[in-house]
Amino acid sequence: MDRYQELLDLVATFKVDFDKFYLKQNKSAGVRLRKHMATLKRKAQEIRNEVQDVKAKMAEEESTPASSAQ
Repeated sequence: MDRYQELLDLVATFKVDFDKFYLKQNKSAGVRLRKHMATLKRKAQEIRNEVQDVKAKMAEEESTPASSAQ
């Protein structure tokens, strides 16, 4: 759940620039917003890779005891 909180905190930091861009139509905030979204994309990919690693470990642990019991 720590990763989930990291994601929420990251998105919360974008709010100011979202408001400035969409409500006040500030072009500079749009540049910052695009940068924030790229950061979010990297974080999401990092989490996806971590999930895949954990799944692989879980599958490995499930198969290891079964093969040694034979």
